Amino acid sequence: MRVCFRSSVKPSRIPEYRRRHAAVWPEMLRELKAAGWNNYSLFLADDGLLVGYVECDDFDAARARMALTDVNARWQAEMALLFEDDARAPDQGFVQLTEIFNLEDQLSGG
Repeated sequence: MRVCFRSSVKPSRIPEYRRRHAAVWPEMLRELKAAGWNNYSLFLADDGLLVGYVECDDFDAARARMALTDVNARWQAEMALLFEDDARAPDQGFVQLTEIFNLEDQLSGG
């Protein structure tokens, strides 16, 4: 399953967001991988638009597995202050986008 989602970082907090993601806690990285988050990337525009991409077996299940971890709760609490919608955990504010084209799928007839 390929998943793309968007969110929004406060423009004034972009430098802090970049700094924190340059050195994500090793425990957080391990838990993401263990929860099934593969080929996970984040892309950030200068205006704060955040786009994420992840490959997983089941996005809802992967998110639910992360929600059970202590490190995720701590990470989300710290990250919340950097997002436009700071009233909830950032991973609860993801807006999932619909995939409308994939080159490999079309080339293989899928």
